[in-house]
Amino acid sequence: MDSIIETQRQAHEEVERYEIALYSLLSRNQPTHEIKLQTEHKAALVLDRISSRVVALNNQYNDEESREGEIDALTAPAQQTDLSEFYARSVKIQDHYNKYPDVAAGAFESELAALLEEGNQDGIDEDHEEEDPISLLFSGEEAYGRYVDLYTNHTAYNNLKGITKRLPYLQYLDVLLATEDGKLHDELPKETRRSKEYEVYIQNLHDYLLSFFKRTQPLVDIESKHRDAQAEFQKKWEAGELDGDWEAQSSQRVASSSEVEGIWCSAGQKGYSKKTVYDGHLTSKKHVKAIAKQAISSEPPQNPNGIQTPLTNPSNGGPSWRSRLRNAALLTYLTNSLLVILVPKINETKSNVERRFSLTAREREQELLEQSKPTVAPTNNGDGAGEEEEEEERIYNPLKLPLGWDGKPIPYWLYKLHGLGVEYRCEICSDHVYMGRKNFDRHFQESRHAFGMRALGLPNTKHFHEITRIEDALSLAEKLKREGRHEIFEQETMEELEDEEGNVYNKKTYEDLKKQGLI
Repeated sequence: MDSIIETQRQAHEEVERYEIALYSLLSRNQPTHEIKLQTEHKAALVLDRISSRVVALNNQYNDEESREGEIDALTAPAQQTDLSEFYARSVKIQDHYNKYPDVAAGAFESELAALLEEGNQDGIDEDHEEEDPISLLFSGEEAYGRYVDLYTNHTAYNNLKGITKRLPYLQYLDVLLATEDGKLHDELPKETRRSKEYEVYIQNLHDYLLSFFKRTQPLVDIESKHRDAQAEFQKKWEAGELDGDWEAQSSQRVASSSEVEGIWCSAGQKGYSKKTVYDGHLTSKKHVKAIAKQAISSEPPQNPNGIQTPLTNPSNGGPSWRSRLRNAALLTYLTNSLLVILVPKINETKSNVERRFSLTAREREQELLEQSKPTVAPTNNGDGAGEEEEEEERIYNPLKLPLGWDGKPIPYWLYKLHGLGVEYRCEICSDHVYMGRKNFDRHFQESRHAFGMRALGLPNTKHFHEITRIEDALSLAEKLKREGRHEIFEQETMEELEDEEGNVYNKKTYEDLKKQGLI
């Protein structure tokens, strides 16, 4: 058994070296999203190692009896001057390292080297191809933690009983983004929120969001925030101040249930509203077996005489309706707190889905091929060569001109010729700014402008070309409606009729003259 003092010294050394390794990890250059996430996961692993060492040290320092016994064994009495204990321990150490010659501090050194290893910057090893373990944590839709994958939860939401309207995926994301008011899924009927299916749905949504947050932000202590949210929910639940009318639903159900009374059978864990039905089931085989099982387990019958009790009191049965309602309210509250933190990610997901809808099948295939290629990170040789190459690749562009096909700024005369310095703002596209007349004219057929026109309930036709203000678009639509009705009226009045003398009149004039007896 190792000395407790040596074990504490070794733990202090490992904690110090882990802290140095953590500083080395976090001070590295992180040019890409993938490298940044890999570094954060390694840093979280180092923090876990430090935490475990600190907990072990604290337990050892609290064990004063072992420490005092160790010190007494190492301290020779006043009348004894030999070093027998020292030599005995020295022999044990020599025997250990003679038996295991390759163990001399090699495990910790190799572990530390593996944590500080930067890995292959090109993403692929030529000798043996190794897959990034962090990429296995994410699905293809999550794109290495850039977006959330809520398609399964979206399907479960649309399959809830009592739902009035099935939402497409983008509108479902809008529902989740509308959680800043603290009322998640307040659009659902009360009966739907009370159902078991909703509890399962909100449980799965909460578990996914919590897992996604831990995978994308491993250095954030989400557990402490979760505990604070649970404590806050408990206070609001007890005070009856919870949003979403949860407490009102619970009290209403309990009040209505308390009026219904019947006879409770503790053996079968079932209630009966009529005494005749209760008396009839006493002779059934199921009841006899339940009584025998209860006698074997030596549990006293809780309602042997069939005393009338509220049927909502299940005694030792499963979770009551109120506890299930509280669980659904708690999961909704915790999910709402997670969604507030993940609002930027959900916004990025929504923009990515809208962008993918506007791509063709060929463009999507090309995008998947580009994503499958490994990302090449800039290397640093340690002698300043990497910094010099980076400075050489840095493009001098003080006027912030657009880049051409060769990756260099286009000439200034071409920039002025195409009018790329002129800003065109479109209110229908959420005040998006288009640089240059060509980009402005092209955007009327793009998905962003078409989506804005659909949001206004207007068709994206050639009549609305050059219209960028919402007020002008609505007034033009009203004008087109009026002109359409006027054109129909003109078609009715332009019909021509001929009298007996060969005179030609339009339909309305002909009818007026005929009424006056002039024809």
